[in-house]
Amino acid sequence: MDTRVTTLKNGLRVITDPMPGLETSAVGVWVDTGARHETAAENGISHVLEHMAFKGTSKRSALQIAEVIESVGGHLNAYTSRDQTAYFARVLKDDVPLAVDILGDILQHSSFDQTEIAREKEVIVQEIGQTHDTPDDVIFDHLQETSYPNQPIGRSILGTVAQVRGFDRPMIADYMKSHYLAPKMVLSASGAVDHDALVQLAERAFDELATEGETQMEPAVYQGGEYREERDLEQVHYALSVPGLSYSDDDFYTAQILSGLLGGGMSSRLFQEIRERRGLCYSVFSFSSSFADTGTFSVYAGTGEDHIGELSHVLSDELFRASEDIEVAEVERAKAQLKASLLMGMEGPASRSEVHARQVLIYGRVLPAAEIIEKVDAVTVEDAKNLAGRLFFGVTPSLAALGPLKKLDPFDRIAARFS
Repeated sequence: MDTRVTTLKNGLRVITDPMPGLETSAVGVWVDTGARHETAAENGISHVLEHMAFKGTSKRSALQIAEVIESVGGHLNAYTSRDQTAYFARVLKDDVPLAVDILGDILQHSSFDQTEIAREKEVIVQEIGQTHDTPDDVIFDHLQETSYPNQPIGRSILGTVAQVRGFDRPMIADYMKSHYLAPKMVLSASGAVDHDALVQLAERAFDELATEGETQMEPAVYQGGEYREERDLEQVHYALSVPGLSYSDDDFYTAQILSGLLGGGMSSRLFQEIRERRGLCYSVFSFSSSFADTGTFSVYAGTGEDHIGELSHVLSDELFRASEDIEVAEVERAKAQLKASLLMGMEGPASRSEVHARQVLIYGRVLPAAEIIEKVDAVTVEDAKNLAGRLFFGVTPSLAALGPLKKLDPFDRIAARFS
């Protein structure tokens, strides 16, 4: 593997992953801070900061930032998650120096103009409203908050309208100064990139990053419970979680395989039993979410009011059955899907740069694809069955439901199935 990692004097790590034959590069900065690093009063500020980074610096206006990258055919984007924030660009290989300069500029010299802040806060308020009006989106915020009530990891990444409108320039600038620290950041590039050249660019472009600050991450404590909201909708949106696995758990890859065979595609158990055999829904799937210190295993389905009672029972029955009845063919099919997803994702420079950045922030190193595939291949039927028993029995689930809910069982009756 040609991937290389160099740590600069200030602690910033630079990752390169050359891909011969490409004429373009994906380059970005991943910051090891997100919504779960916020206090209750700061909830939503990581996302506001992500927006504001593009709204002007001491060198460039917001328009100039957009124009200078688009004038060379490139583009910039960003996202905020619960544990990380990312800023990234896609450019032709000769424009990597420009991309690095822009990234360094917006992450060190953002002006946080009051007029721009006021305007962008209203944009984010509209984003919050749009999310609230999208049931199959907001349902997962409610599920996360129910799993981790009154904790940073359980709060919405977007924050509330009142909190967003209350943020001012000093709060945003102070948060960036305290959390955007060189040792907690990586510059990752894939495609047409040269390692030594990128290191030199990074040394010049990120020489003003702070190296010390006041970061925090409150340990997560899963609790469980329910959130129900009656809405005048055509469907019930039903999501359920149980305590899952952290990134460091020995069964991490087993959880991915278990999720795949239960609800990872058209051949999965939940799809076949709930949609194909019983016709109870259009959409049903499962997923395993992990963090440094916790995780959840979740399922989602959307169904009509008259079917929610039956669907809830069938769904939990399929989870329980997995602890006793899993076929070799199911595990092998889930392995194939997981490995294909991994390898297909590694064919694009943008996904490669992101995967490597996240691996270095989480594990402190880039994980070779061969190492991951070896761990996936090592998972057995017994591993999957044992994990199902560990996940689905003797736990308190989290439930979030939106829509016409009169025919959904009370939570204590649903929770009793998992006891």
